[in-house]
Amino acid sequence: MYSKAVICYLVEGMGRVNWQEQPKLLVGLSVVWLVVINGVAFLWHLGSTGLVDETEPLFAEAARLMLVKGDWVTPYWNGETRFDKPALVYWLMAFCYKLLGINEWGARLPSAFSAIALVVFLFYVLRCYGCTHDNRSPKQLWLGAYIGSGLLALNPQTIAWARVGVSDMLLSACIGGSLLAFFMGYVQSQQPEHQRATAWYMAFYGLMGLGVLTKGPVAVVLPGLTILAFTLYFGNTGRVWRESLPLRGWLLFAVITLPWYLAITVAQGWNFINAFFGYHNVERFTAVVNRHWAPWYFYFVVVALGAFPVSVYLPQAIARLQVHRRSWWLRSPRSQHLGIFALIWFLVVFGFFSIATTKLPSYVLPLMPAVAILLALLWSDPPVKSTPRPLLASSIGNLIILLAAAAASYWAVSWIGLDPMAPQLKEALQASGLPVAGMWFWLASAIAVGVCIWLRQEWWAWSVNTTALLLAVVMLLTPAKEIYDQQRQLPLRQLSMVVNQLRRPNEELIMIGDTKPSVVFYTQNRVKYLWAAQQVLPHLGETMRVELGRESALIIATRDNLRATGLKGRNWDTLGRGGPYRLVRVSIAKINQ
Repeated sequence: MYSKAVICYLVEGMGRVNWQEQPKLLVGLSVVWLVVINGVAFLWHLGSTGLVDETEPLFAEAARLMLVKGDWVTPYWNGETRFDKPALVYWLMAFCYKLLGINEWGARLPSAFSAIALVVFLFYVLRCYGCTHDNRSPKQLWLGAYIGSGLLALNPQTIAWARVGVSDMLLSACIGGSLLAFFMGYVQSQQPEHQRATAWYMAFYGLMGLGVLTKGPVAVVLPGLTILAFTLYFGNTGRVWRESLPLRGWLLFAVITLPWYLAITVAQGWNFINAFFGYHNVERFTAVVNRHWAPWYFYFVVVALGAFPVSVYLPQAIARLQVHRRSWWLRSPRSQHLGIFALIWFLVVFGFFSIATTKLPSYVLPLMPAVAILLALLWSDPPVKSTPRPLLASSIGNLIILLAAAAASYWAVSWIGLDPMAPQLKEALQASGLPVAGMWFWLASAIAVGVCIWLRQEWWAWSVNTTALLLAVVMLLTPAKEIYDQQRQLPLRQLSMVVNQLRRPNEELIMIGDTKPSVVFYTQNRVKYLWAAQQVLPHLGETMRVELGRESALIIATRDNLRATGLKGRNWDTLGRGGPYRLVRVSIAKINQ
């Protein structure tokens, strides 16, 4: 009991510190905090592993071709147009290639910097307006900023997409940034510094425009629906519309978006319109694309895992806002509306993609800033001693989830099925000791949360979870990713290097089986992908008839796929082996002998 009293005294003493006595120190600590969480979450070992098939190399190679070809309008991949996404993400990758060389760092930095910008912006907004009542102290505003930025930077969903070279994190930053900028304009238009509102509203339109240049109309639809629902709740839709300077704002939006869309329409015509707007936007919402189907409850699971382990607090964070007390909210100043704004933001994104037929985990990435805001508002307002323990039930749930994570870490290897592309992955993970280390790590985190409960200081569980997530990136995620890379991606990179060394002029490179776009990026040449091994002989025969200058071809395939081609051992020479793959040179002249 004596030790419990000492710990309680230390915890309560930290809570009584006057955060306003040293403003310069606070700013310095804030900078250190943001550097640490962003550096660990997004930049730590960012380029130490290769590009991950299937999607990441598509973006990386399209950006490389833009830089090499000098065509900044039409994206290409493997000799074909790529209309999946607009050009902004390719431009940013190409710019990074120009500075750092064509490598993994260049491909991933746009995602990492997008996440960093979003985290810093969220910190600023919470520091200014992270309150839901009029007696919020400066200390609570600072604390909310620390908590919210930490939870946004260190949740698994943000970390996952900020560390890969695709467009999802850039889109999330544009959508999140536009909504945060709108809220800043919304609040400041009713304050003495109302002249600043114009700049924030223009930032709102500008960031939406950049979002449309990143992934298309969804960057307008999600912010538009969020703001419409938010202003309808407060009954001020018309007033907010007028004060947001729509004529000037939409003109800025058009200046940002229209040049590229007009240029590519002129260059590619209906091919672009049908593929981009028809297939990659309308059809993805109304039909299942690329077999990305999921049940109606899919995003409940995605959000629960994506905000692990603090998602258990989300129901309480929503309930405490008491949305049903609309009359009370209507009497409150705009500076206290951030909680309602975040809740509507969360519900709009969640509901929109739950209705969509095509479902992917990355689609709900734009709601993660809203989750961070809701949890920051919950945790930055600790109850006084006379109130009940409102965080007790959620903290017990937090404890159970961490215990489940410990068990899952221990048993994870036994749950991994056989991956033909990485047949030794299971053994490598077991030999690394990561499953046991993960078990002890999450068990220690659970014990720390249990101590908070025992001390009746459940409010401090946020620091336990944030610290655990920060350390997990270094101690668990980075080693696991490197093992995965060595087992699944490194063999293809090694064979690609052999191709670059031994490939003859005009010699075709063929890959049999699943498409692995990383081969195109690392060889920096076109690859002929054949899904079925039975296609190889007819294709080589066609090559011999049509392109008589070609005497041989290179083939990357697994041993089983090579055998299924019908080629004999005398028809090829083995040039390299990597994991399950073989690189062989096939003599076209010998095939019919």
